[in-house]
Amino acid sequence: MSFASFTPSALLSVYRKALLIHVVDERVRTLLRSGRMAAVYYSPRGQEILAAAMGVHLAPTDYLVCTYRGIHNQLAKGLPLKQLMAEYYGKATGTCKGKGGPMHITHPETGVMVTTGVVGSGLPIANGLGWASQLREDGRVTVCSFGDGASNIGAFHEALNMAALWKLPVIFLCENNLYGECTSYEKATASATIADRAIAYGSGMRGVTVNGNDAEAMWRAAGEAVARARAGEGPTLLEARTFRFMGHYFGDPGAYIPKDEYAAALAKDPMPATRERVLQSGAATQSELDALTAEYNALVDEALQFAADSPFPDVSEIDKDIYGAAA
Repeated sequence: MSFASFTPSALLSVYRKALLIHVVDERVRTLLRSGRMAAVYYSPRGQEILAAAMGVHLAPTDYLVCTYRGIHNQLAKGLPLKQLMAEYYGKATGTCKGKGGPMHITHPETGVMVTTGVVGSGLPIANGLGWASQLREDGRVTVCSFGDGASNIGAFHEALNMAALWKLPVIFLCENNLYGECTSYEKATASATIADRAIAYGSGMRGVTVNGNDAEAMWRAAGEAVARARAGEGPTLLEARTFRFMGHYFGDPGAYIPKDEYAAALAKDPMPATRERVLQSGAATQSELDALTAEYNALVDEALQFAADSPFPDVSEIDKDIYGAAA
């Protein structure tokens, strides 16, 4: 695949996915503030572009492993909005029959294999999926998304070492939003970048740092990593530098972020910047983008109605979908 030309059509494809993420996130936060939804929620606001730019390169059969801050990854991968909202409301029609909630979204039909609530635990799981693909020679790629904080646990090193040794078709997507919960990157990590660590795993691991808020840069980096993995050339540690505009969790005021740093990041908000780029490219007009926003809001309305109309899981479900010792 050639990545020489980032066409207006490619830009619009990224923006469409990012806009859906943005609309859904805005609606979820509105529902939480109004008390019409009760859920643990980790907003991806500010990180929409990086997920969208990765998502456009993935096939429905590719795998995704993400974290509790993963609604942007899930939507970019194509997870159905109706089932997603039903799971948020704990309904039987949800992705996990209403028993997982926002922190445990799973939908194998679209390749969303694991959403984990344990920091860094998705990395070795991604290796398992990548190894399965390698053994089957099915051409699938696995993307494992995690935050900068997860790069400092043992599973990070273990997973990357194994992936490099076996040349697994895995992309380790580090969404470096500069804060691991309430701790700044500089106070927790000695290396200048996360991608610098790739060199420790030899030629089998490629390390790339990219501006995750730049649609073109992220599109190129993601496309190259996917093509490399699909061709059997091994894993990539792809560090997407970004910033989260909401707190670590919904309700976190983010007082630990210096006001000037936050203001500087907000001034570079990737959503309006990318929208303007779409308009300048001629890929869409203002009215067309407005219509797209209205379309996505209508889809959210439909999904929320579906969730409202769906039943809660029956009490008998408590004994299903679990592992138990043989009698």
